[in-house]
Amino acid sequence: MDVVAEKGHLLYMVECKYHNMQGKFCDVKIPLYVHSRFLDILHARESSGQTEILQQGWLVNNTRFTSDAIKYGTCAGLKLISWDYPEKGNLKNLIDDTGLHPITSLTSLTLKEKKILLNHKAVLCRTLINHPELINTAGLNEKRQKKVLQECEELFLYH
Repeated sequence: MDVVAEKGHLLYMVECKYHNMQGKFCDVKIPLYVHSRFLDILHARESSGQTEILQQGWLVNNTRFTSDAIKYGTCAGLKLISWDYPEKGNLKNLIDDTGLHPITSLTSLTLKEKKILLNHKAVLCRTLINHPELINTAGLNEKRQKKVLQECEELFLYH
């Protein structure tokens, strides 16, 4: 599990799946694995006497789920979030509603430049707007730097 979220005495275990190709789907094997792992952790916690209640497993995916993955995941009690699932509260909605656009969504940066910025802890477009000097670490010329900042600012104007 990638993330453990706590609210009061409740714990949520989150598995995050990242695909860098838009056409990639998260098939039924992934929620099967996540559910199995969730149950393993649940049983281990119960037998060790831990007091926080493991409430739910989540699977968050930046592309899409197959219909079988959705059927199995929801039946197993997993909270599923993908680019377009559920209809409300999907990843696209969450990004637009919060303004937390990742730099990986920028088309004005190459993959190599994105990796350099990520290594410098610049994950969000908002970070580049607030700290434009970080763009220097990617080795962009002034014209490209302006283009990147413009794209970041446009994301905020349209959402």
